Amino acid sequence: MKTIKVSVVTPDGPVYESDVEMVSTKAQSGDLGILPGHIPLVAPLVIGGVRLKKDGKTEHIAVSGGFLEVRPDQVTVLAQTAELASNINVERAQRARERAEQRLQGQQQEHIDFKRAELALQRAINRLAVSEGKR
Repeated sequence: MKTIKVSVVTPDGPVYESDVEMVSTKAQSGDLGILPGHIPLVAPLVIGGVRLKKDGKTEHIAVSGGFLEVRPDQVTVLAQTAELASNINVERAQRARERAEQRLQGQQQEHIDFKRAELALQRAINRLAVSEGKR
């Protein structure tokens, strides 16, 4: 079966590099599925998961935005942050979700940055979903 080289890179360095059969992710314009030979494309990503199909198995990576660059023989994900599902600390992600929810609930009593708390909640929910293989 044909494969395409995938690299997931953050400002801290590479997170993933391998040849895969298919890449699925969510861009701001909607869901994308990338197969070998795909036309060139650049798309901004949303907070979500990247699914990589390889050897009949699916690997998951949680990303917090960034960009996807597609060439016929290579896909590069330039993400602000990225974590392999197997590396996600579920307890830490649950605590982050709880903190963000508390900030959002108490936002009328305190002057907090609502958008920042909302993004923290989205990132925590994404990490939990990816760790369970749901995104």
